[in-house]
Amino acid sequence: MILKKANASKKYKIEIGLSIFAIVFTLVATLMVSIDGLKLLWGFIDTAQWGKLMSHGLFLIIMACLIYGGLVFLLTRAIYYFRRSKHEPVSLGQLNKIFKHKQAVPLLTILVPSYKEEDKTIYQTLMSAALQHFPKKRVVLLIDDPVNPSSQDDKDALNLARSIPAQIMTLFKSESVYIAEKKKQFITRITNKLNNVEDEIQHCLSVHSHIDAWFEQQALSYPVRDHADRAFISTVIDKQRQLLKESIDVFLENCQKQTADDVYQLIDLEFNRFVAIFDVEVTSFERKSYDNLSHEPNKAMNLNSYIGLIGNKYQIIESGNQRLLSITDNQHCDLNVPDSEFIITLDADSIVVPDYAIRLIDEMKKKKNDRMAVIQTPYSAFPGAKGSLERVAGATTDMQYIIHQGFTGLNGTYWVGANALLRKSALDDIATQSIERGHCITRYIQDRTVIEDTESSVDLTEKGWQLFNYPERMAYSATPPDFGALIIQRRRWANGGLIILPKLLRYFAKGPVSLSKVGEAFVRIHYLASIALVNLGLVIVLAVPLATDFNSPWLPLTALAYFILYARDLKLLGYQYFDIVRVYALNLLMIPVNLAGVFKSLQQAWTGEQIPFGRTPKVVGRTVTPAIFIFILGLFVINWLMASSFDIYKGFWFHATFALLNALMMIYAMVKFIGIKESWEDFSIGFQGFKAQHLTFTSSNVADITLTQEEKTPTEDLVKIKPIVYPVADSQSQAA
Repeated sequence: MILKKANASKKYKIEIGLSIFAIVFTLVATLMVSIDGLKLLWGFIDTAQWGKLMSHGLFLIIMACLIYGGLVFLLTRAIYYFRRSKHEPVSLGQLNKIFKHKQAVPLLTILVPSYKEEDKTIYQTLMSAALQHFPKKRVVLLIDDPVNPSSQDDKDALNLARSIPAQIMTLFKSESVYIAEKKKQFITRITNKLNNVEDEIQHCLSVHSHIDAWFEQQALSYPVRDHADRAFISTVIDKQRQLLKESIDVFLENCQKQTADDVYQLIDLEFNRFVAIFDVEVTSFERKSYDNLSHEPNKAMNLNSYIGLIGNKYQIIESGNQRLLSITDNQHCDLNVPDSEFIITLDADSIVVPDYAIRLIDEMKKKKNDRMAVIQTPYSAFPGAKGSLERVAGATTDMQYIIHQGFTGLNGTYWVGANALLRKSALDDIATQSIERGHCITRYIQDRTVIEDTESSVDLTEKGWQLFNYPERMAYSATPPDFGALIIQRRRWANGGLIILPKLLRYFAKGPVSLSKVGEAFVRIHYLASIALVNLGLVIVLAVPLATDFNSPWLPLTALAYFILYARDLKLLGYQYFDIVRVYALNLLMIPVNLAGVFKSLQQAWTGEQIPFGRTPKVVGRTVTPAIFIFILGLFVINWLMASSFDIYKGFWFHATFALLNALMMIYAMVKFIGIKESWEDFSIGFQGFKAQHLTFTSSNVADITLTQEEKTPTEDLVKIKPIVYPVADSQSQAA
């Protein structure tokens, strides 16, 4: 173990050293480019060449934005590896002390917002939540489907979603009864003094073996159809078995050093742990069933509606055509929502490891963290994806994990909404009220933008709360398997940053100025503005040869260290060095998608109209790519090839090479990640739709075309679905 830690420490020191060297190298190259650029600009001023001054000045500004992004990566990378080198997770034996006094443990509420999710997806997420290694927990599936679906398929899906919590409770019941009976027998023997130490240890080990066999059976009987299923088994089921083994090893080691009475206390602690595995309430709630709760169609208000109920009992009142929830006493209670100090929000396409809650709560309850509002582990992609697009998109997600961990070292953490542990008192501190359909609605998580967690991060920071990324990979989430679905996800991610940016700038303007505040601003501002700056900049630079007279040899070197270390991290994460090329190609493919999100932000800022929340579809088959994106990607390729040809004719060799390489990369990306046949099919479907609806290509129509299935009335062709019935649980739960 000591040798393993020493090797890890050495590895981290190497990566820290490489990052620092890369930062210095990039800064030196940037300085030299700046000197060359300023000399050139001064020459244009001196000779009154104002057109060239403007074009070269714009080029240097765009290059500065790109270099800014590279430096953010290198800096956060260095901080990430530094944090990893200093991280010493609390031992499981120490964490297990929480099981001694269950009554003193705060209730943990885990909320799983869901909208038209597959039953398999819901089941896996609820199981990962229900099997949290924590004494007092309550899991609530927040079903946001329409209460009265119009189609039979939607009705069946809704009924299936409603049934999953009960199926999990049934699945757990027999084990819960078995363990409770074994604990009762243990207490009876202790009370009547009919016990001896060795026998009781063996009884405890027998219960452990029984539970381990139960989990083994779950793993063996669960149908594995894809990499997400394999990730579920390894992350949730196998990890639970690993925790059981580690705990029992600690138990046996401790038994060797204790008296008989102390051993009996250790056994009692083990039984408390065994009981807690299956002692959980799994239920569901549908806010749209009640008229005095928000019906706004987004995840934030789904969460807000239930968070606002926490800590009270309610009576259901039928008033005319309305169904209302009203606070009441125990005698008339129809719905009891217990108070909860801690809340986990977990998207219905995400899973967390069994010790996620206990480790994060242990960290949050430390005295130094009494102002910690959010603690999370930024999610990673499910490993083992077979599709090239899903695998490369997953690689970018895994790389974002490194960047977000680095943010925490600069006090610049952003809440990433797929999973997070929240302190309820912090949410109360940022709560606002508004009126919706005549009812008072409380907002804890802002829904002004579709990146609600990002804006709430700024709200919490303004109130003096802290956000923290725990430096271990403990959460995993699905990556869209096709380009059509990826468009919906990534466009949503790109939407809202510019709207939130003024609020963030006002926060920094309040002062006081300090070195830590500068570091925080350095990463926070980049996070909100980079999508707009980088994508607009690339489009301009690739389309127009702005800097025909700028030939600084230092310019390519400003990006060299970034690409080398990015490729190195991909390799360390289990990908290939050459995947850096695929990541770059995918980023080119995302340019129109990101710009669509940016333009939506500008549209909302101008009109004040809230942008609908575009949920990422989870379907079997392929999500159709909107024709407008295929069209724009084709235009980019044509434009860059023409620009390259023109530059060769004019002798602008640097820009010609740059445009040609990017055109070839875009062609590669379209073939590799979308497919020629699929692109033609999607464009044909979109063209027929445009023709049928008599649309013209105006800016307003383009905005409407890019809306998703959840945002507008869906068409028959938007999503191609091959009907497959997914298993909800194993044969035991289905029989039950």
